[in-house]
Amino acid sequence: MRRTRPRTPSLCQLEEEVARDLTTRLAEWLERGGARIGQIAIARLARGFELRHVDDLACDELRTSSSPEDARALANFDDDGHFRPLKTAPNLAHGWHLLVADMAGLRLALDYFYPAMLGVRLSHLCGELVPVPLRATLGRQTGMYRVTQRITDSQADELIGRFCRSDGGCLKKILWRIADTVPIRSLPAEKFTASSAGDDWPLLCHEACNLLVAEARKVVKS
Repeated sequence: MRRTRPRTPSLCQLEEEVARDLTTRLAEWLERGGARIGQIAIARLARGFELRHVDDLACDELRTSSSPEDARALANFDDDGHFRPLKTAPNLAHGWHLLVADMAGLRLALDYFYPAMLGVRLSHLCGELVPVPLRATLGRQTGMYRVTQRITDSQADELIGRFCRSDGGCLKKILWRIADTVPIRSLPAEKFTASSAGDDWPLLCHEACNLLVAEARKVVKS
């Protein structure tokens, strides 16, 4: 009898499985009382969901958007019309509310507001998210960014405390260290707490972003 070789799932099939799992986890979180991710408040409606800025919960006069894709434009600029290169910065624009019809639309909208953050959280829950120390990230830099490898631990700690702070920098919870044996001391303990606090879906940072690397180059060059 001829044996057939098991078929390897295609990339599209794997992406669909991940999307379904993310949608399921998101639905479970909402059922447990989840209502906030970053600066976005989520409310269940008779049909679908409403998203709005957490500062606008008491506002009645808001611009209405009704497509998950509208979240991309809403996420791109702050209140002053400046482009937001870091989507997890605490400067999401006010004055809008977004209506989505179902769970799939909610997941898509949240992916536009906070790219990859749902998947990163799922990986962390599954024990598959591996934090990368800053030294390892800088060690991979080449060209004009190779110089970042010369930053000292104290310079890096000061930079992280200034650039990554939640009040004005980034809302993510940091999972990485400066080096395996060198912790970050310039930020409060709650900045490193990955667990969910009440109704909040935490935004997680498992590796220093390109913007922080660019700032590290400025520190060394100065």
